[in-house]
Amino acid sequence: MSSFKTRLLGHPLARQQEQLQLLPKRLALPVFASDALSSVAYATEEAMLVLALAGAAAFRLVTPVSLAVATLLAVVVISYRQTIRAYPQGGGAFSVATDNFGIRAGAVAASSLMVDYVLTVAVSVSAGVAAITSALPGLLEWRVLLALFFVLVLTLANLRGVKEASRVFAVPTYLFIGTVGVMLTTGFARCVLDECPTAVSADLDLVPVSSLTLFLVLRSFASGASALTGVEAVANGVQAFREPKAHNASATLAMMGSVAIALFLGISTLARLTGVRISHETVDLYGTVLSQVGRATFGGGIGFWMLQVFTAAILILAANTAYQGFPLLSAILADHRLLPRQFRNRGDRLVFSNGVVVLALVAGLLIAIFGAEVTRLIQLYVVGVFTSFTISQAGMIRHWWRSRESGWRRSIVINAIGAVTTGIVLVVVTVVKFTHGAWIVLVAVPLLVALMLAIRRHYRGVGAQLRALPPEAVPRSHRIVLLVAHADEATDRALRYAERIRSEGIECIHAVEADTDETAYAWRAMHPQRSLTLLEGKQGVSERIVSHIKSVRDGHPGERVTVVMSDRLDRRSLREIFRHRHSLGIKFRLLFVERVVVTDVTHFRRRRRSGLTPVPLRQVELVVLVSDLTRPVREALLYARSLGPPLHAVHVDVEDRQRDRVLGDWATAELDIPLEVLESPYRGIVDPLLDYLRERRRVALPGTVINVVIPEFIVEGRIAQILHNQTGLTIKGV
Repeated sequence: MSSFKTRLLGHPLARQQEQLQLLPKRLALPVFASDALSSVAYATEEAMLVLALAGAAAFRLVTPVSLAVATLLAVVVISYRQTIRAYPQGGGAFSVATDNFGIRAGAVAASSLMVDYVLTVAVSVSAGVAAITSALPGLLEWRVLLALFFVLVLTLANLRGVKEASRVFAVPTYLFIGTVGVMLTTGFARCVLDECPTAVSADLDLVPVSSLTLFLVLRSFASGASALTGVEAVANGVQAFREPKAHNASATLAMMGSVAIALFLGISTLARLTGVRISHETVDLYGTVLSQVGRATFGGGIGFWMLQVFTAAILILAANTAYQGFPLLSAILADHRLLPRQFRNRGDRLVFSNGVVVLALVAGLLIAIFGAEVTRLIQLYVVGVFTSFTISQAGMIRHWWRSRESGWRRSIVINAIGAVTTGIVLVVVTVVKFTHGAWIVLVAVPLLVALMLAIRRHYRGVGAQLRALPPEAVPRSHRIVLLVAHADEATDRALRYAERIRSEGIECIHAVEADTDETAYAWRAMHPQRSLTLLEGKQGVSERIVSHIKSVRDGHPGERVTVVMSDRLDRRSLREIFRHRHSLGIKFRLLFVERVVVTDVTHFRRRRRSGLTPVPLRQVELVVLVSDLTRPVREALLYARSLGPPLHAVHVDVEDRQRDRVLGDWATAELDIPLEVLESPYRGIVDPLLDYLRERRRVALPGTVINVVIPEFIVEGRIAQILHNQTGLTIKGV
């Protein structure tokens, strides 16, 4: 499995290689700008489709509407360059909103962006597939599977690493820019030197179905404003750039804005000059605005087909902007405890792989639900991004007003224009698209905000409990309950372990399962000096065992109860989970019983003719895992001391910031146990820990058992448990 993963995603990258994964401007442009650049392929068309309701004469407004959209795009780009300067740590609208309006406003901005990122993947991939199926109609019935296939390809490419993905996607992006540039140059040259080429739909007669009202023009402007999608990605992803990060991000944003404005205005102007006419009823017959302009300019030759191919490619690759923005934003939100901490974890290739996978799953689900139909998905689009735009612009106004930095008055004017304009677009888009599907976004964003704030409250509550010192009455001694399922070698080894640690007493118990249960007789023969408590009754085995352990605990209020269980394994495989499902059920139930500790003593069956002689268990060493110096860790250290054997405290260094905090807290606490730090260049906990345990076993005396103490903080509620203890479960599994 590991070798397959390596072949699929590449060899793991060490933390020291993180700087090598940062992007230069030439690679950052196609990575972060693909969404914004792809928007020029359909922004003009979206504006014209609205104007078409008033008849062909309304197309005269295409140029002024496009100029207004281009002006707004310039304002937003300038504003986000200021955002990068003011918030070089990244986070974009979330950082601006949180800093100026508080965490709730930040959650609204972040939720809006996250919804928009998911829709970017769904819409972009579906639009790219639509371009393919329009050229190859035979694939139409397979469009959902095609879209899901492209989502899978994008996901795997991004799981291989940001830099590797950027190299793959850079060529199609630059070829799209170059092809559209050649088309515009050729078209304008023909208009100047000879006569403008004529679009295939130039003579189309469009019957007006609406008056040319101010609201219709505003609708056209709002639809054309889809050209602004993707602008925020650079501000969110500043940390992905090479040093100087803020300077390079700002320069990339300026390049992206300049190219997008030039291409958008060029396509809109040439569409007007070539006489392109389009409506919802005729788009399938005559083609998209860009394809009509390309056919008129190139005459249906190789240039036209290159334009179609690279347009389909850029539409699909536009989703890559979301693949960069969503994981980065998720990691920032996890830092602020608005999302589960797992979103902060980097994968083998130094990407926030959990964010990548979640984005792919949700986008894939949307594609499946909406049948990869762009016309249905597009109704949900844009609302989220303009919500974040408006909040960000308003936040920057307050930022400049409070900071009074050089040029703050000019900056306030720019951001005020941006806030008002994006706010108008947001209102128009919401009103126009509400009944067509935008209501889904208006429901999803508040729900996501509520979820984020609930996660934050949970983490803050848990954090307060974790930081608290153990109470003075914490048990300093314990007694042992040994579960006897069978009188065999595995149980004998568990008993030897129990006898090697300090305790107030050992009770051996067995839950009788049938009238012919012979375990008690076999036990007396093997251990005549140890009495066996038989648990009988009509309850199930697990219920009787848990009930008895609770009664032992309640009968000794000043002590812990250590439940020792023996696990006999034939091999390391998933099959063992099913063979031991009853013992796993008991362990799970005991997790939620206070003052009860569960200890597994694993015994591997000796293979015949192995030549190995079992070594009697002679002593025990204890290893306590330390992630942070929290209350569970302190109590685990106290518990380990009460057992008596030699004690080791171990911290696995998966993150510099966490390591420094733990070492500082350890020194402040003045504990008399040295903290051993295990290097983990690949950010994993299991492998360094296993290497450490193997080394401890190698240098220990024969017959030494190493007991790993895993501190766990058990929270109430099944859903809340998802946020905690995955690492502990993983360690137990291996």
